[in-house]
Amino acid sequence: MPRPASTQPTDGELEILRVLWERGPTQLSVIHRAICEEREVALTTVATMLRMMLDKNLVVREGSAKTAVWKAKLTHQAAAKGMVGKLVETVFAGSAKRLVSHLVESGQITTAEIKALQTAVKKSRGKSA
Repeated sequence: MPRPASTQPTDGELEILRVLWERGPTQLSVIHRAICEEREVALTTVATMLRMMLDKNLVVREGSAKTAVWKAKLTHQAAAKGMVGKLVETVFAGSAKRLVSHLVESGQITTAEIKALQTAVKKSRGKSA
């Protein structure tokens, strides 16, 4: 039995979403040029990916043909929440503490970032108190 289609964006789809998050509503040709700054990809490939993303409800298209403008429907925050949630569930057995411990122990989080997190936790506790 085939695996159900993922609602999470693929790496290629994230690449397109990052362009849309940074630039806002954008034409296909502009998205293509932005991606080609990092790696060579055919315009038709980007167009196909956008159509697939439209089916996944990740983007919306306004207009038609060459004047169409693409917008991200999935926000950066929603994408991060979904992907981090999946990471915590699948890799860290549902424990956010394990994820944070991993980041600290592997040196992937700086002392300044730890202090910023401590401040955010204190603010969060103050709101719920």
